[in-house]
Amino acid sequence: MNTYQQLDAWIDSHFDEQVRFLQALIQVPTDTPPGNNAPHAERAAELLQAMGLPAEKHPVPEAEVRAAGLQSITNLLVRRPYGPGRTVLLNAHGDVVPPGEGWTKNPYGGEIENGRIYGRAAAVSKCDFSTYAFAVRALEAVARPKVGCVELLFSYDEEFGGELGPGWLLKHKVIHPDLMIAAGFSYQVITAHNGCLQMQVTVHGKMAHAAIPDSGVDALQAAVHILNALYAQNTLYKQVRSQVAGITHPYLNVGLIEGGTNTNVVPGRVTFKLDRRMIPEENPAEVEAGLRQLIAETAAQKAGVTVDVHRMLLAKSMRPLPGNQPLVDAIQQHGQAVFGEPIPALGTPLYTDVRLFCEAGIPGVIYGAGPRTVLESHAKRADERLELEDLRRATKVIARALHDLLM
Repeated sequence: MNTYQQLDAWIDSHFDEQVRFLQALIQVPTDTPPGNNAPHAERAAELLQAMGLPAEKHPVPEAEVRAAGLQSITNLLVRRPYGPGRTVLLNAHGDVVPPGEGWTKNPYGGEIENGRIYGRAAAVSKCDFSTYAFAVRALEAVARPKVGCVELLFSYDEEFGGELGPGWLLKHKVIHPDLMIAAGFSYQVITAHNGCLQMQVTVHGKMAHAAIPDSGVDALQAAVHILNALYAQNTLYKQVRSQVAGITHPYLNVGLIEGGTNTNVVPGRVTFKLDRRMIPEENPAEVEAGLRQLIAETAAQKAGVTVDVHRMLLAKSMRPLPGNQPLVDAIQQHGQAVFGEPIPALGTPLYTDVRLFCEAGIPGVIYGAGPRTVLESHAKRADERLELEDLRRATKVIARALHDLLM
C-alpha cells in the first residue's frame, strides 16, 4: 500500500473510536446563548489528552466574555511540531445555537441510526473536532512527518463572531499559522463567504391605556412601519449580484422581536434584531450607514417616535488570498480520490471565523465533514445529523492533504 492507502486504512481501523469521541463531545451542551462553554473545553481536553494530544488551555478573561454577552470561554490549542517548515492550523468551533423545538432525538444524545449520528453540533461543527484530531493521529501513526507543524484550534464563540476565539488568539499572538483550514462540509472547498452585520433596533413610543390609545404613541405600529421598509430592501437586494460562484445576492432577516407590557397597554417600546448578509463585493461601512439612515428616516415619519440602533456584530466577508492554492489543490485532489467526484472551489452565503485569519494575511479555506448543503445537515434546526460515511471520508481527505502540505 502507498502512504495514502495506509492513512485510509488507519482511519478505517480506528473509526469506531472516532465516532465515540464525537458522541462524547455532543453529550456536553454548548448552547450559545447563554454561552457557558468552558465545561465543554475541559471535557474535550480530557478526551484529547487520553488520545495523546495534550491541549493548551487559553481561558478568555471573564470581563471580556461578559462584555460579549457570554458566560465562559476556554480556547483549546493542540500543537504538534515536527521540524522546520510551515504551520498548518485546523479550526473547528464547539458553540452552537440552542436546540429549539421539534426534535425526535435527544439533542445531546449522539444517537446513531441508519448510518447517521444525531445531535446539536453533530454537523456544525463538533464533528470536525473529530475529523481534524483523527486526521492528525493517522498522519503521525503512518507518515511520521519530520517537517512543519500542525495546530488544532477548538474555539467557542463562532456564533457570536469569533472575536474571542481566533480573533483573541491572533490578537495576543498565541497563533500565527502559515495556512489554515476551518470546519466545513465535504463536497466543496470554500474559498470565500458573505459578511454579516447584526443590529439591535429599539423603537421608543409612549405607553398608554388601550382604552385611550390616542394618549400614547404606539411603538409596535412604528416598528412595523420600519420593518416594512427593511423588508422592501430584500426585493432591491436581488438586483445586486455577486461574481463569486456559490454566492447570489445580499439579503436581510429579522430574527427576534420583543416588546410591550400587556394586552391592554399601548406598547411603549419594541426591540427587534436584524441580520444583514453582505456579499464580498459590498463595503460593510456603507451597508451599515445605509441601514441606519433608512431606519432613522422611516422612524421620523411617525410623530413622537425615537429609535436607538446598536451594532451587535460586524463580520467582514472572506475573500480568497492567493496563497490558499496549496490548500485548494490538496483538498480537491484527495477529495476526488476519496469521494469519487470533483470537489469544486466555491463561495458560501454563511460567515465564519476564517475571515479573521484572512484579515491577518493567513490564507485559509473551509473543508470538513458534512453533506452538500446546510439544509441537508439540519444545522440550526431540529434533528441535526451527520452521515458517518462523510465523517470517515473527510477525515481521510484531511489526513492526505496534511501529508502533502507538510512534505
